[in-house]
Amino acid sequence: MPGEDMDHRKERMKSDCKKIMDSINAMCFENLNDEQVHSLVMMREIARGVVENRLGKVSNSDVKKALSSSIEKMVESCRDVVNILGRISCEGLGEEEFQKLVRMKEIAMGIVLKRSTAVAALGGEQQADGGDEFGSEKDMYSGGVELESRSEDDQNEVRQGVVDGETHTWNGYVPIIEGAGEERKMVEDYHEVVSRDEDAWNVGRGSVVEGMRDAGHQEQSRRVEGLMFEDDCLVVVSEFETQDVKSEVQKSWSRETPQIPIPWPSDDVINLEWVQHMMFNIEQSSYGGESPMRFCDLIPVSLVDKLIDTATSILCKEPNCVQVDCQGEDSRVVVVGDIYGQFHDLLHLFEHAGLPSDNQLYVFNGNYVDRGARGLDVFLVLLAWKVLMPSRVYLLRGNHESRYCTLLYGFEEEVKTKFGDHGEYVYNKCLDCFKELPLASVIANSVYTTHGGLFRSSTSSRKSKRKREESLELGSLEDLSKVKRSLIDAPDVGPNVLLTDLLWSDPSKEDGLVEKTFRERGLWWGPDCTEAFLKQSNLKLIIRSHEGPDVREDQDDFGDMLSGYSVDHVGDSGKLYTLFSAPDYPQCGEKRYNNKGVYAVLKPPNFESPSFHSFKDVGRPQADADGDSDLVIVDKPGSVTAPATGAASLSLASVSSEVDFKTLGISNPPSSSVMMGDGAGGTELVQVPKAPVVEGLPLPSELQEPHKAAYKYFLELIAGLKHMVSTREVQTRPMNEPCKSELDI
Repeated sequence: MPGEDMDHRKERMKSDCKKIMDSINAMCFENLNDEQVHSLVMMREIARGVVENRLGKVSNSDVKKALSSSIEKMVESCRDVVNILGRISCEGLGEEEFQKLVRMKEIAMGIVLKRSTAVAALGGEQQADGGDEFGSEKDMYSGGVELESRSEDDQNEVRQGVVDGETHTWNGYVPIIEGAGEERKMVEDYHEVVSRDEDAWNVGRGSVVEGMRDAGHQEQSRRVEGLMFEDDCLVVVSEFETQDVKSEVQKSWSRETPQIPIPWPSDDVINLEWVQHMMFNIEQSSYGGESPMRFCDLIPVSLVDKLIDTATSILCKEPNCVQVDCQGEDSRVVVVGDIYGQFHDLLHLFEHAGLPSDNQLYVFNGNYVDRGARGLDVFLVLLAWKVLMPSRVYLLRGNHESRYCTLLYGFEEEVKTKFGDHGEYVYNKCLDCFKELPLASVIANSVYTTHGGLFRSSTSSRKSKRKREESLELGSLEDLSKVKRSLIDAPDVGPNVLLTDLLWSDPSKEDGLVEKTFRERGLWWGPDCTEAFLKQSNLKLIIRSHEGPDVREDQDDFGDMLSGYSVDHVGDSGKLYTLFSAPDYPQCGEKRYNNKGVYAVLKPPNFESPSFHSFKDVGRPQADADGDSDLVIVDKPGSVTAPATGAASLSLASVSSEVDFKTLGISNPPSSSVMMGDGAGGTELVQVPKAPVVEGLPLPSELQEPHKAAYKYFLELIAGLKHMVSTREVQTRPMNEPCKSELDI
């Protein structure tokens, strides 16, 4: 019949198109030019459309997305490699085997950190979580270089690496950094490790077995299966017969992995690889569950000494207001607000915005420390970038870069916990460095950035007899250049009070420049002051920080900062923005705002029109403070943290999970903690307790991992929430009043 003939022809066409796809995937693109590569990928996407019953034409954008998608899949696979290698025990390994494991982790992490350059080189499109799309193909990421600008050999390497991401092969070419030679060598080293010594690749096998002997699980452990390709993507398969064995392996890294200190270069010159190695090792150490007291094993005092001294020698030569030149149409400047010790969110920001490079400059508006458990990690990494690229990375001072704030909000305690007997020395080294941080920047003669905001004139600061509500005279860039910034704590009175203004001032909706009320520091300045400052300085824009969602919560006149930024003043000469870059702030404390972090991007020629890119928080390791510390850090979703104070009357055992949600395609699994009222008008973060009875368990035996563990976690979470609500209801219900379940509705 005609209908059957038509169906038969369609199926035959699909079969032929599938063969076309397989044939193109099997081709080597190494010796093809750009036009040939484009044509083949276009052909493959057309065939894919037939196979998948997709309507519409295949455009150039579809081809670019296909190539970009290949890179993203490779990066995701490398993240999986890093996670699995990070959970493998090193017990019983010799130095050579241990170094092989470290090298493999470095290679995979290097690909993850540098993947942005590959996407830019191919003209791919990338969007930060919850944010706006980046700009043009050329200026999308750090180090972005157009494919046409490379040598023919390098173009071949990039093409082969990208296409191989789609074809079930990986020939050692990775489209990541300019020239690709270094990266190719990294991957060739990786394959050499794998192929030369199978036991080295399966380095976890012996240690897993050793670790299980004492637990009586030796016969249940199985080797790491290695690498395989599945669904156009490199994946790593790690199979264990029981969830208990897998949990033991995950725990073993933190118990047994020795910390190898990062050495300062013998020639006193750091390079990009050294900085990335430092970032990578600090991150891996944090997820290993190490005690913060072991931080000094990885980052020794000698390294801190050298790094801070080198950075300070650069910072002290910079003026109070640094001039940031952004030349070339491919250049851009990324402006970052408060970070507050949220180290993993800083890495997340780098991953999305791209690392600093010749074409991508960074200006940080201060507040690197306090309120988070990893302010020292943040500060040291940013100092390393400053030393590496002094004319591409600019670090401004915030009000928390002071003795006054760091004594109150956790940084001093963090440093002394991490360095023990040397803690006081390291803390004072940081304070000395804080004093040298510049106070403001002017970007491309168009944009003024600072931490707090505007300031009074130097003549106003010398007037002693003045009413507090009296309007002050607005300061100028010339006044700013004369500020004595070498004071560790900003004064409230005297000729150096301008330092306080710069670090502590906030905008107001009312015109004028007045001192804040008693016990508050800095100034309030109105829209008229913003307009006057921009006009007299011949500038177009002000980007400041200092205020987060906690401060703006009760201010109806301004944005609540939950979106990460706000437009505070709009005038004829330009605008005033407030920028906050610490998502889900604060990291320490009971109340969390679930806000987004944001960074601003400035590009020529229209610097007065910044783009704002939002990102969400990433999973954080469990609090690495002493048990006596009041720091409370929320872990990755589904993991255990110390019970909140409000949970004392509930079961101390909390719902926990070791589920690899990423494998299931779930990027934001529900956390085992929940915000609840504290009975006094506030809120508190409470861990969901384990319920005495869990409906739905036990699960059918035919369910496979990781789905089985995920189902178990969700059922326990639901039961725990029900148990918590019912328990609290009984505790808070007045005498003789029926609970909701007893009411006849």
